[in-house]
Amino acid sequence: MITCRWILALTQARWATRGSSANQRGEGVISAAIVVLIMAILGAAMWFAFNSIWTQTESKTTQNVSSIGT
Repeated sequence: MITCRWILALTQARWATRGSSANQRGEGVISAAIVVLIMAILGAAMWFAFNSIWTQTESKTTQNVSSIGT
């Protein structure tokens, strides 16, 4: 009798966890997609900032080098 209750309890526990995980089946994919989009936005922002800084540095360096030569 004890073994039968144990098996019944384990079976019910398995089915209870399967039901809750079936509702969350796509959660990992959605979270990963959100992370990829955030990283892409951050990467684009960093590229534009880097490009702007590089352009300013290049123009200032060119001005300073040309002023040294004169």
